[in-house]
Amino acid sequence: MLLFLDVDGTLIPFGATDPYPEYGPPSPAHPLLARLDPSLGPRLLALGCELTWATTWLEDANTLLAPRLGLPTLPVADWPDEDRPDEDWPDEDEPPADGVHWKTRPLVSLAAGRPFVWLDDEITDADRDWVAAHHPAPALLHRVHPARALQGADLAAVTEWIADR
Repeated sequence: MLLFLDVDGTLIPFGATDPYPEYGPPSPAHPLLARLDPSLGPRLLALGCELTWATTWLEDANTLLAPRLGLPTLPVADWPDEDRPDEDWPDEDEPPADGVHWKTRPLVSLAAGRPFVWLDDEITDADRDWVAAHHPAPALLHRVHPARALQGADLAAVTEWIADR
C-alpha cells in the first residue's frame, strides 16, 4: 500500500491563532521545522505503507524532515513542470477551474493502479471524485486540518481504512 505524504499543513501545522508546541530548536533557514512532531515518524512507519513524499519540499523532505522524524530516505513524487506551482501561481488557495488539485493527477499516475492513501491539507471532494473515476484500485484521500496537522484521529482513520482492505 502506498502512502503519499504532504508536509506543509499535514506534518507542519500552520494557520492557528494559538501558539504551536515546539519540538526542538527552529532552523534559521526553516523556522517552522520546530513544529514538526518527531513522534509522527514512528507512527507513520507503523502503518506498514510504502511512504512517498508528495510535497513541493521535494528532496529537501529527505534531508531536512526525515532525520527529525526518524524516517529513512523516502521516494519523492516528481511533479511534472506543468503541474508544479511556482511563484506565478495565481493563488494557491484557489483551486483550478475543475477543482482538482494539481497533485491529484500525478499521484494517480505514480500509484500505477495500486491502492494508496494520500494525506494532505488541501484535498477536496473534487479530488476524491476524480480519483474514483480514474483510478481502478481503492484510494483514501484524507484531508488533514492544517492548523493541527496530522493527529491521532487521522492516523486511526488511515489504520482503519487499511485494515478494511
